[in-house]
Amino acid sequence: MKRRIFVKKVAASSTAFSIVPSFVLGKGHVPPSDTLYVSAFGVGGRGAGVMRGLDMTNKVKYVSLCDVDDRRAKSSYDKYPEAKRYKDFRKVFDNHLNDIDAIMVATPDHTHATIALPFMREKKHAYVEKPLTHNIREARLMTEVARENGIVTQMGNQGASSDGSREAKEWIKSGVIGKIERVDCWTNRPVWPQGVPVPTQIDPIPQGLDWDLWLGPAAMRDYNDSYLPFKWRGWWDFGTGALGDMGCHIMETPFGVLDLGYPTEAEASCTTNWVGDFIEADYSESCPSSSLVRLKFNTAEHGDIALNWYDGGLMPDLPDELKDDEKIGDTGGGTVFYGSKGILVCDTYSRNARLLPSERMQQINAPEPYLKRIAGDTGGHQSNWVEACLNGSETSSDFKRSGPLTEAVLMGNLAIKSFQYKEPNENGRGFIYPGRRKILWDGENMRVTNYEKANEWVKGTYRKGWELS
Repeated sequence: MKRRIFVKKVAASSTAFSIVPSFVLGKGHVPPSDTLYVSAFGVGGRGAGVMRGLDMTNKVKYVSLCDVDDRRAKSSYDKYPEAKRYKDFRKVFDNHLNDIDAIMVATPDHTHATIALPFMREKKHAYVEKPLTHNIREARLMTEVARENGIVTQMGNQGASSDGSREAKEWIKSGVIGKIERVDCWTNRPVWPQGVPVPTQIDPIPQGLDWDLWLGPAAMRDYNDSYLPFKWRGWWDFGTGALGDMGCHIMETPFGVLDLGYPTEAEASCTTNWVGDFIEADYSESCPSSSLVRLKFNTAEHGDIALNWYDGGLMPDLPDELKDDEKIGDTGGGTVFYGSKGILVCDTYSRNARLLPSERMQQINAPEPYLKRIAGDTGGHQSNWVEACLNGSETSSDFKRSGPLTEAVLMGNLAIKSFQYKEPNENGRGFIYPGRRKILWDGENMRVTNYEKANEWVKGTYRKGWELS
Protein backbone atom coordinates (compact mmCIF):
# COMPACT_ATOMS: atom_id res chain seq x y z
CA MET A 1 0.00 0.00 0.00
CA LYS A 2 1.29 3.49 -0.81
CA ARG A 3 1.95 5.66 2.22
CA ARG A 4 -0.67 8.31 1.44
CA ILE A 5 -3.38 5.67 1.02
CA PHE A 6 -2.29 3.98 4.27
CA VAL A 7 -2.56 7.25 6.21
CA LYS A 8 -6.01 7.98 4.78
CA LYS A 9 -7.14 4.48 5.65
CA VAL A 10 -5.89 4.83 9.23
CA ALA A 11 -7.66 8.17 9.64
CA ALA A 12 -10.92 6.78 8.31
CA SER A 13 -10.85 3.40 9.98
CA SER A 14 -11.79 4.64 13.46
CA THR A 15 -15.33 5.31 12.21
CA ALA A 16 -15.52 2.53 9.65
CA PHE A 17 -17.07 -0.20 11.85
CA SER A 18 -20.50 -0.28 13.40
CA ILE A 19 -19.88 -3.79 14.75
CA VAL A 20 -16.45 -4.08 16.37
CA PRO A 21 -14.66 -7.47 16.38
CA SER A 22 -14.17 -8.95 19.85
CA PHE A 23 -10.41 -8.66 19.81
CA VAL A 24 -10.39 -4.87 19.36
CA LEU A 25 -12.62 -4.03 22.32
CA GLY A 26 -9.63 -2.75 24.26
CA LYS A 27 -8.76 -2.78 27.93
CA GLY A 28 -10.45 -5.42 30.01
CA HIS A 29 -11.34 -7.75 27.14
CA VAL A 30 -10.28 -11.39 27.59
CA PRO A 31 -9.82 -13.25 24.30
CA PRO A 32 -11.81 -16.52 24.30
CA SER A 33 -8.65 -18.62 24.05
CA ASP A 34 -6.87 -16.68 26.81
CA THR A 35 -4.11 -16.16 24.24
CA LEU A 36 -2.73 -12.81 23.16
CA TYR A 37 -2.27 -12.63 19.40
CA VAL A 38 0.65 -10.36 18.60
CA SER A 39 2.38 -8.79 15.61
CA ALA A 40 6.02 -8.06 16.39
CA PHE A 41 8.11 -5.36 14.72
CA GLY A 42 11.89 -5.34 14.93
CA VAL A 43 12.45 -8.97 15.87
CA GLY A 44 16.26 -9.16 15.88
CA GLY A 45 18.58 -8.00 18.65
CA ARG A 46 16.62 -6.39 21.48
CA GLY A 47 13.34 -7.41 19.87
CA ALA A 48 14.29 -11.06 20.12
CA GLY A 49 14.98 -10.51 23.83
CA VAL A 50 11.55 -8.99 24.37
CA MET A 51 9.97 -11.93 22.58
CA ARG A 52 11.78 -14.33 24.91
CA GLY A 53 10.16 -12.51 27.83
CA LEU A 54 6.75 -12.73 26.18
CA ASP A 55 7.26 -16.44 25.54
CA MET A 56 7.76 -17.04 29.26
CA THR A 57 4.06 -16.38 29.76
CA ASN A 58 2.98 -19.24 27.45
CA LYS A 59 0.07 -16.99 26.52
CA VAL A 60 1.37 -15.29 23.36
CA LYS A 61 1.03 -16.38 19.75
CA TYR A 62 2.79 -14.45 16.98
CA VAL A 63 0.60 -13.79 13.99
CA SER A 64 3.31 -11.94 12.06
CA LEU A 65 6.94 -10.90 12.38
CA CYS A 66 8.17 -7.76 10.66
CA ASP A 67 11.79 -6.69 10.21
CA VAL A 68 13.57 -4.75 7.48
CA ASP A 69 16.71 -6.86 7.90
CA ASP A 70 16.51 -10.60 7.17
CA ARG A 71 19.92 -11.17 8.76
CA ARG A 72 18.97 -9.73 12.14
CA ALA A 73 15.57 -11.38 12.07
CA LYS A 74 16.75 -14.88 11.09
CA SER A 75 16.81 -16.38 14.59
CA SER A 76 13.26 -15.19 15.27
CA TYR A 77 12.06 -16.33 11.85
CA ASP A 78 13.53 -19.76 12.55
CA LYS A 79 12.02 -19.91 16.03
CA TYR A 80 8.49 -18.99 14.93
CA PRO A 81 8.09 -20.58 11.48
CA GLU A 82 4.29 -20.34 11.51
CA ALA A 83 4.26 -16.54 11.81
CA LYS A 84 3.90 -14.58 8.58
CA ARG A 85 6.99 -12.55 7.61
CA TYR A 86 7.09 -8.95 6.41
CA LYS A 87 9.55 -6.14 5.85
CA ASP A 88 7.00 -3.31 5.60
CA PHE A 89 4.84 -2.67 8.69
CA ARG A 90 2.10 -1.22 6.49
CA LYS A 91 1.50 -4.64 4.95
CA VAL A 92 0.98 -6.06 8.41
CA PHE A 93 -1.65 -3.38 8.97
CA ASP A 94 -3.33 -4.27 5.66
CA ASN A 95 -3.26 -8.02 6.12
CA HIS A 96 -3.54 -8.71 9.86
CA LEU A 97 -5.36 -5.86 11.56
CA ASN A 98 -8.31 -8.15 12.26
CA ASP A 99 -6.12 -11.05 13.38
CA ILE A 100 -4.28 -9.46 16.29
CA ASP A 101 -4.88 -8.13 19.78
CA ALA A 102 -1.57 -6.34 20.27
CA ILE A 103 1.75 -5.20 18.84
CA MET A 104 5.34 -5.28 20.07
CA VAL A 105 7.70 -2.63 18.65
CA ALA A 106 11.46 -2.90 19.17
CA THR A 107 12.74 -1.07 16.10
CA PRO A 108 15.20 1.87 16.21
CA ASP A 109 13.92 4.91 18.10
CA HIS A 110 13.00 6.98 15.03
CA THR A 111 10.35 4.48 13.89
CA HIS A 112 8.59 3.69 17.18
CA ALA A 113 5.74 6.16 16.78
CA THR A 114 5.46 5.70 13.02
CA ILE A 115 4.80 1.99 13.45
CA ALA A 116 2.85 1.96 16.71
CA LEU A 117 0.36 4.79 16.28
CA PRO A 118 -1.74 3.35 13.40
CA PHE A 119 -2.30 0.13 15.35
CA MET A 120 -2.95 1.95 18.62
CA ARG A 121 -5.65 4.01 16.91
CA GLU A 122 -7.29 0.70 16.02
CA LYS A 123 -7.34 -0.24 19.72
CA LYS A 124 -4.44 -2.66 19.62
CA HIS A 125 -2.54 -3.01 22.89
CA ALA A 126 1.07 -1.88 22.58
CA TYR A 127 4.45 -2.82 24.02
CA VAL A 128 7.06 -0.33 22.76
CA GLU A 129 10.73 -0.32 23.63
CA LYS A 130 12.41 2.59 25.38
CA PRO A 131 12.67 5.46 24.83
CA LEU A 132 9.02 5.49 23.89
CA THR A 133 9.62 7.89 21.00
CA HIS A 134 12.22 9.87 19.10
CA ASN A 135 10.90 13.34 19.94
CA ILE A 136 8.72 15.05 22.52
CA ARG A 137 5.65 15.55 20.33
CA GLU A 138 5.58 11.84 19.50
CA ALA A 139 5.66 10.97 23.19
CA ARG A 140 2.73 13.30 23.91
CA LEU A 141 0.81 11.86 20.96
CA MET A 142 1.42 8.26 22.03
CA THR A 143 0.22 9.10 25.55
CA GLU A 144 -2.94 10.75 24.26
CA VAL A 145 -3.81 8.02 21.76
CA ALA A 146 -3.34 5.31 24.39
CA ARG A 147 -5.67 7.15 26.78
CA GLU A 148 -8.29 7.92 24.15
CA ASN A 149 -8.48 4.31 22.99
CA GLY A 150 -8.34 2.65 26.40
CA ILE A 151 -5.59 0.23 25.39
CA VAL A 152 -3.05 -1.56 27.58
CA THR A 153 0.46 -0.22 27.08
CA GLN A 154 3.97 -0.82 28.35
CA MET A 155 7.27 0.88 27.60
CA GLY A 156 10.23 -1.49 27.60
CA ASN A 157 12.12 -0.11 30.61
CA GLN A 158 12.15 -3.43 32.41
CA GLY A 159 13.51 -2.03 35.65
CA ALA A 160 10.06 -0.55 36.24
CA SER A 161 8.86 -4.08 37.04
CA SER A 162 11.83 -4.99 39.23
CA ASP A 163 11.86 -5.43 42.99
CA GLY A 164 14.69 -2.88 43.16
CA SER A 165 12.53 -0.07 41.85
CA ARG A 166 9.86 -0.86 44.43
CA GLU A 167 12.32 -1.12 47.30
CA ALA A 168 13.85 2.26 46.44
CA LYS A 169 10.41 3.85 46.25
CA GLU A 170 9.42 2.37 49.61
CA TRP A 171 12.58 3.76 51.24
CA ILE A 172 11.90 7.24 49.88
CA LYS A 173 8.20 7.16 50.73
CA SER A 174 9.06 6.07 54.28
CA GLY A 175 10.50 9.56 54.80
CA VAL A 176 13.79 8.27 56.21
CA ILE A 177 15.84 10.64 54.00
CA GLY A 178 13.31 13.48 54.23
CA LYS A 179 12.39 15.83 51.40
CA ILE A 180 14.39 15.21 48.23
CA GLU A 181 16.43 18.19 47.08
CA ARG A 182 18.65 16.71 44.37
CA VAL A 183 19.03 13.52 42.34
CA ASP A 184 22.20 12.52 40.46
CA CYS A 185 21.86 9.92 37.69
CA TRP A 186 24.59 8.48 35.48
CA THR A 187 25.33 5.73 32.98
CA ASN A 188 28.33 4.03 31.39
CA ARG A 189 26.81 4.73 27.97
CA PRO A 190 27.62 5.37 25.21
CA VAL A 191 29.19 2.03 24.45
CA TRP A 192 29.06 2.83 20.71
CA PRO A 193 30.80 5.64 18.79
CA GLN A 194 29.50 9.17 19.39
CA GLY A 195 31.00 12.58 18.70
CA VAL A 196 32.11 11.40 15.26
CA PRO A 197 31.88 12.82 11.71
CA VAL A 198 29.23 11.77 9.22
CA PRO A 199 30.70 8.95 7.12
CA THR A 200 31.38 9.83 3.50
CA GLN A 201 32.07 6.35 2.19
CA ILE A 202 29.23 4.51 0.47
CA ASP A 203 29.19 0.89 1.60
CA PRO A 204 27.23 -1.83 -0.21
CA ILE A 205 23.81 -2.42 1.30
CA PRO A 206 23.91 -5.88 2.91
CA GLN A 207 21.82 -8.55 1.26
CA GLY A 208 18.46 -8.88 2.97
CA LEU A 209 18.37 -5.29 4.28
CA ASP A 210 15.78 -2.86 2.90
CA TRP A 211 17.68 0.37 3.57
CA ASP A 212 14.84 2.63 2.42
CA LEU A 213 12.41 1.00 4.87
CA TRP A 214 15.03 1.06 7.63
CA LEU A 215 15.35 4.84 7.18
CA GLY A 216 11.56 5.21 7.25
CA PRO A 217 10.75 8.79 8.31
CA ALA A 218 14.42 9.84 8.39
CA ALA A 219 15.95 11.70 5.46
CA MET A 220 17.47 9.57 2.72
CA ARG A 221 21.22 9.03 2.97
CA ASP A 222 23.73 6.56 1.57
CA TYR A 223 24.22 3.36 3.48
CA ASN A 224 27.33 2.99 5.62
CA ASP A 225 28.32 0.27 8.06
CA SER A 226 28.75 3.00 10.69
CA TYR A 227 24.99 3.00 11.26
CA LEU A 228 24.17 -0.67 11.79
CA PRO A 229 23.41 -2.86 13.55
CA PHE A 230 23.75 -1.04 16.89
CA LYS A 231 25.58 2.22 16.23
CA TRP A 232 22.46 4.05 15.01
CA ARG A 233 21.90 5.01 18.66
CA GLY A 234 24.59 7.67 18.38
CA TRP A 235 23.06 9.54 15.42
CA TRP A 236 20.36 12.12 16.05
CA ASP A 237 18.40 11.15 12.93
CA PHE A 238 17.83 7.65 14.29
CA GLY A 239 18.68 7.43 17.98
CA THR A 240 18.60 9.48 21.16
CA GLY A 241 22.15 8.97 22.43
CA ALA A 242 23.26 7.83 25.86
CA LEU A 243 20.51 9.76 27.66
CA GLY A 244 17.77 8.32 25.44
CA ASP A 245 19.15 4.81 25.74
CA MET A 246 19.39 4.69 29.54
CA GLY A 247 17.46 7.67 30.89
CA CYS A 248 14.13 5.83 30.86
CA HIS A 249 15.75 3.08 32.93
CA ILE A 250 17.73 5.12 35.44
CA MET A 251 15.33 8.05 35.81
CA GLU A 252 12.24 5.83 36.20
CA THR A 253 12.42 5.57 39.99
CA PRO A 254 13.01 9.28 40.72
CA PHE A 255 10.42 10.27 38.14
CA GLY A 256 7.74 8.00 39.56
CA VAL A 257 8.31 8.26 43.30
CA LEU A 258 8.84 12.03 43.28
CA ASP A 259 6.02 12.74 40.82
CA LEU A 260 8.32 14.95 38.78
CA GLY A 261 6.10 15.69 35.79
CA TYR A 262 7.39 18.09 33.14
CA PRO A 263 10.74 19.78 33.80
CA THR A 264 10.67 23.56 34.03
CA GLU A 265 14.18 24.09 32.69
CA ALA A 266 17.18 22.23 31.28
CA GLU A 267 20.83 23.07 30.79
CA ALA A 268 23.59 20.96 29.20
CA SER A 269 27.32 20.89 28.65
CA CYS A 270 29.06 18.44 26.33
CA THR A 271 32.51 17.38 25.18
CA THR A 272 34.00 19.48 22.39
CA ASN A 273 35.75 17.70 19.52
CA TRP A 274 38.83 19.15 17.84
CA VAL A 275 40.24 18.40 14.39
CA GLY A 276 43.32 20.59 14.71
CA ASP A 277 44.98 23.21 16.87
CA PHE A 278 42.17 25.58 17.87
CA ILE A 279 40.02 24.10 15.09
CA GLU A 280 36.73 22.84 16.42
CA ALA A 281 34.90 20.02 14.66
CA ASP A 282 31.25 20.27 13.68
CA TYR A 283 29.84 16.83 14.48
CA SER A 284 26.34 18.02 15.32
CA GLU A 285 24.65 15.12 13.51
CA SER A 286 26.25 12.78 16.02
CA CYS A 287 25.33 12.74 19.70
CA PRO A 288 28.22 14.02 21.88
CA SER A 289 30.77 11.62 23.33
CA SER A 290 29.85 12.79 26.83
CA SER A 291 27.31 15.14 28.36
CA LEU A 292 26.06 16.61 31.61
CA VAL A 293 22.43 17.69 31.78
CA ARG A 294 20.78 19.62 34.61
CA LEU A 295 17.00 19.35 34.79
CA LYS A 296 14.82 21.19 37.28
CA PHE A 297 11.36 20.10 38.39
CA ASN A 298 8.81 21.72 40.66
CA THR A 299 6.88 19.25 42.81
CA ALA A 300 4.01 19.59 45.25
CA GLU A 301 5.59 17.41 47.95
CA HIS A 302 9.29 18.24 47.69
CA GLY A 303 9.36 21.69 46.09
CA ASP A 304 12.10 22.32 43.52
CA ILE A 305 14.19 19.26 42.68
CA ALA A 306 17.40 19.32 40.64
CA LEU A 307 18.02 16.16 38.60
CA ASN A 308 21.52 15.92 37.12
CA TRP A 309 22.46 13.47 34.37
CA TYR A 310 26.00 12.31 33.52
CA ASP A 311 27.23 10.04 30.71
CA GLY A 312 30.27 9.24 28.61
CA GLY A 313 32.53 8.68 31.62
CA LEU A 314 31.43 11.79 33.51
CA MET A 315 30.44 11.10 37.11
CA PRO A 316 28.60 12.99 39.85
CA ASP A 317 30.32 14.18 43.02
CA LEU A 318 30.98 11.45 45.55
CA PRO A 319 28.96 11.99 48.74
CA ASP A 320 31.02 12.93 51.80
CA GLU A 321 29.28 10.10 53.64
CA LEU A 322 30.81 7.49 51.30
CA LYS A 323 33.66 5.49 52.84
CA ASP A 324 36.89 4.81 50.97
CA ASP A 325 36.02 1.17 50.32
CA GLU A 326 32.46 1.93 49.15
CA LYS A 327 31.13 2.84 45.73
CA ILE A 328 28.08 4.57 44.40
CA GLY A 329 26.18 2.68 41.74
CA ASP A 330 27.67 -0.17 39.73
CA THR A 331 29.55 -0.51 36.44
CA GLY A 332 26.43 0.40 34.44
CA GLY A 333 25.48 3.54 36.34
CA GLY A 334 23.28 4.48 39.26
CA THR A 335 21.31 7.07 41.18
CA VAL A 336 21.93 9.13 44.31
CA PHE A 337 18.99 10.77 46.12
CA TYR A 338 19.93 13.68 48.39
CA GLY A 339 17.30 14.37 51.03
CA SER A 340 17.00 16.77 53.95
CA LYS A 341 17.64 13.86 56.37
CA GLY A 342 20.04 11.63 54.45
CA ILE A 343 21.11 9.96 51.23
CA LEU A 344 19.87 6.92 49.30
CA VAL A 345 22.01 5.23 46.64
CA CYS A 346 20.90 2.76 43.93
CA ASP A 347 22.67 0.76 41.24
CA THR A 348 21.55 0.62 37.60
CA TYR A 349 17.83 -0.14 37.20
CA SER A 350 17.39 0.98 40.84
CA ARG A 351 18.91 -2.21 42.19
CA ASN A 352 20.42 -2.52 45.68
CA ALA A 353 18.92 0.56 47.36
CA ARG A 354 20.98 1.53 50.43
CA LEU A 355 21.39 4.43 52.83
CA LEU A 356 24.47 6.57 53.41
CA PRO A 357 26.32 6.58 55.66
CA SER A 358 26.20 2.80 55.39
CA GLU A 359 25.85 2.20 59.13
CA ARG A 360 22.31 3.58 58.88
CA MET A 361 21.36 0.29 57.23
CA GLN A 362 21.96 -1.43 60.58
CA GLN A 363 20.35 1.35 62.61
CA ILE A 364 17.10 1.64 60.61
CA ASN A 365 14.75 -1.18 59.72
CA ALA A 366 13.88 -1.47 56.06
CA PRO A 367 10.34 -0.25 55.34
CA GLU A 368 7.61 -2.87 55.22
CA PRO A 369 7.03 -3.87 51.57
CA TYR A 370 3.67 -2.64 50.31
CA LEU A 371 4.12 -2.14 46.57
CA LYS A 372 3.04 -5.14 44.52
CA ARG A 373 6.01 -7.24 43.35
CA ILE A 374 6.24 -8.66 39.84
CA ALA A 375 8.13 -11.93 39.55
CA GLY A 376 11.39 -11.71 37.62
CA ASP A 377 13.36 -8.78 36.25
CA THR A 378 13.17 -9.74 32.55
CA GLY A 379 10.18 -11.89 31.72
CA GLY A 380 8.34 -10.14 34.52
CA HIS A 381 8.04 -6.86 32.64
CA GLN A 382 6.68 -8.53 29.53
CA SER A 383 4.47 -10.83 31.60
CA ASN A 384 3.10 -7.80 33.42
CA TRP A 385 1.92 -6.42 30.06
CA VAL A 386 0.50 -9.71 28.77
CA GLU A 387 -1.52 -10.28 31.94
CA ALA A 388 -2.85 -6.73 31.78
CA CYS A 389 -3.91 -7.20 28.15
CA LEU A 390 -5.80 -10.35 29.13
CA ASN A 391 -7.40 -9.22 32.39
CA GLY A 392 -7.39 -5.41 32.33
CA SER A 393 -4.96 -4.88 35.22
CA GLU A 394 -2.39 -2.07 35.32
CA THR A 395 1.13 -2.27 33.94
CA SER A 396 4.33 -1.01 35.53
CA SER A 397 5.17 1.47 32.79
CA ASP A 398 2.01 2.33 30.89
CA PHE A 399 2.17 5.29 28.56
CA LYS A 400 0.38 7.63 30.98
CA ARG A 401 3.56 7.34 33.09
CA SER A 402 6.23 6.42 30.58
CA GLY A 403 5.10 9.05 28.07
CA PRO A 404 5.85 11.99 30.42
CA LEU A 405 9.02 10.21 31.57
CA THR A 406 10.15 10.00 27.95
CA GLU A 407 9.32 13.68 27.48
CA ALA A 408 11.56 14.59 30.43
CA VAL A 409 14.41 12.47 29.03
CA LEU A 410 14.02 14.03 25.59
CA MET A 411 13.90 17.49 27.15
CA GLY A 412 17.43 16.75 28.31
CA ASN A 413 18.33 15.93 24.73
CA LEU A 414 16.80 19.22 23.66
CA ALA A 415 19.31 20.96 25.92
CA ILE A 416 22.14 18.84 24.48
CA LYS A 417 21.16 19.73 20.92
CA SER A 418 20.97 23.39 21.89
CA PHE A 419 24.45 23.20 23.37
CA GLN A 420 25.78 21.48 20.24
CA TYR A 421 24.18 23.94 17.82
CA LYS A 422 26.64 26.37 16.32
CA GLU A 423 26.64 29.10 13.71
CA PRO A 424 29.61 30.58 11.84
CA ASN A 425 31.11 33.61 13.54
CA GLU A 426 30.66 36.85 11.62
CA ASN A 427 34.41 37.41 11.57
CA GLY A 428 34.88 34.08 9.82
CA ARG A 429 36.73 32.54 12.74
CA GLY A 430 35.17 29.70 14.65
CA PHE A 431 31.58 29.56 15.76
CA ILE A 432 29.02 31.20 18.00
CA TYR A 433 26.76 29.14 20.27
CA PRO A 434 23.33 30.77 20.69
CA GLY A 435 21.85 27.69 22.41
CA ARG A 436 24.28 27.52 25.30
CA ARG A 437 21.85 28.79 27.85
CA LYS A 438 19.32 27.59 30.39
CA ILE A 439 16.41 26.33 28.31
CA LEU A 440 13.05 27.29 29.82
CA TRP A 441 10.25 24.82 29.17
CA ASP A 442 6.47 25.22 29.06
CA GLY A 443 5.61 21.54 29.40
CA GLU A 444 1.84 21.84 29.02
CA ASN A 445 2.24 23.57 25.66
CA MET A 446 5.40 21.68 24.62
CA ARG A 447 7.32 24.86 23.96
CA VAL A 448 10.71 26.39 24.74
CA THR A 449 9.98 29.96 25.79
CA ASN A 450 13.42 31.55 25.53
CA TYR A 451 15.19 29.95 22.54
CA GLU A 452 13.09 29.58 19.40
CA LYS A 453 15.54 27.40 17.50
CA ALA A 454 15.04 24.57 20.00
CA ASN A 455 11.35 24.36 19.13
CA GLU A 456 12.34 22.90 15.76
CA TRP A 457 13.50 19.77 17.61
CA VAL A 458 10.38 19.35 19.73
CA LYS A 459 8.44 17.87 16.80
CA GLY A 460 11.18 16.50 14.58
CA THR A 461 11.13 16.26 10.80
CA TYR A 462 9.77 13.50 8.56
CA ARG A 463 10.57 12.37 5.05
CA LYS A 464 7.81 13.07 2.54
CA GLY A 465 5.23 10.34 2.71
CA TRP A 466 6.15 9.37 6.29
CA GLU A 467 4.56 12.28 8.15
CA LEU A 468 2.64 11.51 11.33
CA SER A 469 -1.05 12.34 11.24
